[in-house]
Amino acid sequence: MTSKLIFALTASALLLAGASNAAAATRTAVFAGGCFWSMEKGFESTPGVISAVSGYSGGASTRPTYENHTGHLEAVKVTYDPAKISYARLVDSYYHHIDPTDPYGQICDKGPSYKLAVFTADASERAVAEAARAKYEKQLRAKITVVTRAAVAFYNAEDYHQDYYKKNPVAYERYRIGCGRPQALRAVWGGQEAR
Repeated sequence: MTSKLIFALTASALLLAGASNAAAATRTAVFAGGCFWSMEKGFESTPGVISAVSGYSGGASTRPTYENHTGHLEAVKVTYDPAKISYARLVDSYYHHIDPTDPYGQICDKGPSYKLAVFTADASERAVAEAARAKYEKQLRAKITVVTRAAVAFYNAEDYHQDYYKKNPVAYERYRIGCGRPQALRAVWGGQEAR
């Protein structure tokens, strides 16, 4: 083997190892917080979050679509760097992007697919989610309607839903304001809501 070939193979192996280590350093979490457009926008502006993907989770169907996702919740899969944001801080961020007291959905999006949930991957995440629920129930002096559920399959929503707020900023802003989202969150969080 020539020294150039050995060098090229070694460099390739190091690049692959580096990419693998970077991927291994990230984690994912799934949250249902009403309209996935708003959740995606909220999480993508959270420091330590790498990306948020709109989708469906919690139902039995293995081919949910926007037109037919009965049993599923609109959700986001968040990829984050645990060296920059802990799971507990991520859950806190989630709470400050929603009205956690709404039993019917979220703000102007009502119905079963807009209900609130934290999908947990293990016992430690479940403990964090339950502690957050108890903390905010006490802080807000109201019944928290966020449920903790075991993580199940997550299905990406259609391409036109991904990054909707970036691709259609005027339409998204019209939806957000028309829905009354800023006022509703301010009423719950008193200026401590995420923006």
